[in-house]
Amino acid sequence: MEQKQQQLALAREVLHIEADAIHSMAQRLDDAFLDAVSLVLACQGRVIVTGIGKSGHVGRKIAATLASTGTPSFFMHPAEAAHGDLGMVTTRDVILALSNSGESDEIIALLPALKRKGIAIIAMTGRPQSTLAQEANVHLDVSVEKEACTLGLAPTTSTTAALAMGDALAVTLLDARDFKPEDFALSHPGGSLGRRLLVHISDVMHSGDALPVVRSGASLKDALLEMTRKGLGMTAVLAADGSLAGIFTDGDLRRTLDRSLDLAGLTIDDVMGRQPRTIAANLLAAEAAKEMELRKINGLLVVDGNGALIGALNMHDLLKAGVV
Repeated sequence: MEQKQQQLALAREVLHIEADAIHSMAQRLDDAFLDAVSLVLACQGRVIVTGIGKSGHVGRKIAATLASTGTPSFFMHPAEAAHGDLGMVTTRDVILALSNSGESDEIIALLPALKRKGIAIIAMTGRPQSTLAQEANVHLDVSVEKEACTLGLAPTTSTTAALAMGDALAVTLLDARDFKPEDFALSHPGGSLGRRLLVHISDVMHSGDALPVVRSGASLKDALLEMTRKGLGMTAVLAADGSLAGIFTDGDLRRTLDRSLDLAGLTIDDVMGRQPRTIAANLLAAEAAKEMELRKINGLLVVDGNGALIGALNMHDLLKAGVV
């Protein structure tokens, strides 16, 4: 038990050390950060992130975050860059170079070529007096008081600080570009966010012959047959003039059975719900999910701008589309 308590205490200390380092970094953030933002916003090409070792791993994540939030970006390994990949860099690009020491040989070796091309460099280091920091157009100070590693050797606090600075840069750029959730979804069409923000009700609703509909005055038997054929657990009811008169659902059927009524003599008008919940086809499917959850219902009828019935969907349709 004592050993477990010691382990928890150590874990908490690590988190406190790293949290304090980020707080300290936030306090000393200055105009250099704004200069970095301006450089990227003015960039007509891409932000090319580079770093070696643990800084490289952090750099890959920063490049991915930038790319997904409206700033075209990719990661370039500095060793590969020295052997041909530097040809991917154009004068329209900006380099974001990560090195805690600011003296990584693989990155320092790239500086002359980058300088000759006139490519702007943003350095992210823990040593403002380092070679990389001094040679860069803009230096972002990510220095930390100490690593969280008990040996004081493994990059821990320093990589967390660099990662946090990358996030700060990406989010500031996102805001400056007025990047919206819909824009984010376009970069994530395969993920749950993309499905929630790109799928509209019109994409998943049942319409035409697949739409369960009976006319006012139809027998309950006919309504049940229509529900069975269309498989949505409900049917819409239309008045003689074609307007929406009501809805009958599986839940309504159970309530009808509970009332011990003479089913053979009933028409749909006797048992339907007369104020069905409806939704517009141009809304996001996620909004249909929210409405169903709020109203504690499993289906919705879809209407056009004039209130005319054009479709229907249920929770299964949203699950199948990956919206919920």
